Amino acid sequence: MTPILSAPVQRRSFRPSVFVFPLGLWVVMAVVAVANGGFRETVLIPRVGEYTGHVLSTALLIAAVLVLSALYFARSSIDYSRAELLLVGILWTVLTVGFEFLVGALEGTPVSATLAQYDVFAGQVWILVPLTLLTAPLLFGAVLADD
Repeated sequence: MTPILSAPVQRRSFRPSVFVFPLGLWVVMAVVAVANGGFRETVLIPRVGEYTGHVLSTALLIAAVLVLSALYFARSSIDYSRAELLLVGILWTVLTVGFEFLVGALEGTPVSATLAQYDVFAGQVWILVPLTLLTAPLLFGAVLADD
């Protein structure tokens, strides 16, 4: 009689190729985010003010990230593991925060000003964007993936 604990454990090997399409989707989301920033500066802020424009712009970007993520994972034929979905979320988050700090540095924005955007106690809501990027793959990849 073979003990239950000696049954072989099936493990997936690391599949770098499953990150190619999500990386491409992040590029699309980055373009959407830049367009959203332009919309915020030229349309929202002049009409509703700095803070309200920031909040509305953040909400619009979160909605765009959720829609794009849902569309991708609903249509993807890739069978992602939960670990891969978490890694996609981490990748998107790291790329976004890194991009934000890089652009800030290129524009001459002090690091303290970029960090201040994450201060929820000062009424900042930007942190919701990286949190959405982190969780969207797990949410939609697990729920909407084709079987």
